[in-house]
Amino acid sequence: MKLDGLVSGLKTEELIKALMDVSAIPKTLITNKIADRNSVITNLQSLNKTLQELVDKAKTAAAPTSLASFTATSSSETVTVTAGAKAGAFSTAIVVDAVATSHSVVTAAAGATAWGGTFTLVGSDGEAIEVTPVGTGPQDLAKAINASKAGVSATVVPAGTDADGKPLSRIQLTSSATGEVGAFTAYRGTAAQVAGGTAADLVGEPGAAVLTQGADARIRLFAGTAAEQTLNSASNTISVGEGIEVTVTRVSAEPVTVSVARDAKKQSATAEAFVKEIAALLTRIDNGSKATVGEVGETTTLGVFTGDSTVRNLRGALANAVQHPVDGVSPSSIGITVSDKGVLSFDADKFAAALAEDPEGTQELFSSVSARVQTVTTQYSDKYDGLLTQRITGQEDEVKTLKTQVERWDVRLEQRRATLERTYAQLEVQLSKLQSQSSWLTSQLAGLTPSDS
Repeated sequence: MKLDGLVSGLKTEELIKALMDVSAIPKTLITNKIADRNSVITNLQSLNKTLQELVDKAKTAAAPTSLASFTATSSSETVTVTAGAKAGAFSTAIVVDAVATSHSVVTAAAGATAWGGTFTLVGSDGEAIEVTPVGTGPQDLAKAINASKAGVSATVVPAGTDADGKPLSRIQLTSSATGEVGAFTAYRGTAAQVAGGTAADLVGEPGAAVLTQGADARIRLFAGTAAEQTLNSASNTISVGEGIEVTVTRVSAEPVTVSVARDAKKQSATAEAFVKEIAALLTRIDNGSKATVGEVGETTTLGVFTGDSTVRNLRGALANAVQHPVDGVSPSSIGITVSDKGVLSFDADKFAAALAEDPEGTQELFSSVSARVQTVTTQYSDKYDGLLTQRITGQEDEVKTLKTQVERWDVRLEQRRATLERTYAQLEVQLSKLQSQSSWLTSQLAGLTPSDS
């Protein structure tokens, strides 16, 4: 019940509100603290996510061949070259004598009911696989072969009609694998009959044929010299050197020149991209740790990471990882430097020069620096016991405690409001009673007869 000014004329609601605002100051301070902590948590989580991404990049950069990058060229479009991480500078001529082919046969034409019974497929390794279709039609046999996992695919091919006008069909069988290893034979009969020599070879039937014989790809290196060497492969991709493969698509009697060379520009770009990732992270920490000091009478604004020892230690650990020498060799020798103001930079020209002079040493130094970065980022961002992860967890626990305090203050303030409302309500009631008594006394005094002098 609201009694605002009913008897006393006081603005009771305003008084209660003012008193409640004063009582709620501790809750407001806690609420502001929660908002501040949530902002810190959000920024720490974002920083931690960036660190976790940097862990993967550092792991890649720490590999002994992380800078490996090559350009591979061929003098013919029928030959393509790929260079892996272990490749080196290389150039040679090859002659393509043969390309790999899949073994493929087609059966003789037969009627719609000539495909029942048991068939046997024998691979180049001598393994025999029996296939028994559920029906007698060509589709039944093709389905059974495709489901047999014999490494052979079957397709029904229309073959016209017989003398009576009834449809005829063939089945084309093709090895899934190229090369001699994919060669096979197909028989009408069981595996035992094949072994006994009594099964009928499907390709031997009148009208059947071998379409392509399964054969390996074959190339020659150093053709026409005393060092001529033949390389075979079941596929059309053949290794011609460590980390270097050629893929052939057509026979070529003329020599094809294949070359592999280091791509220094791309190598430098790879290193620069990684260093810039670290530099951006350091700058982000620096910007988040700045405190803006206001003029006299103005507020000093703190950065989201200002005073956070965990973030400060992370920043120092990362800087140390990229600037401290490795076995007495400074990273600055390959263009990775930290200025006196703590700014990390990368000198692409210096890195390229170091790479040209000593590619192995440059790779080793870069990998060692990257490995240290990986160690630091893992130490801080590990999802279980990372130092930054624990810092985030601690902040979240503090927020939970503060929220519990806010809930308790809500209860106290409700009780305080109820008490104030009762107090002021009683005040109005008591004042009303006093006014009533005052009015009664006044009326009684007014009714008294004045005495004679």
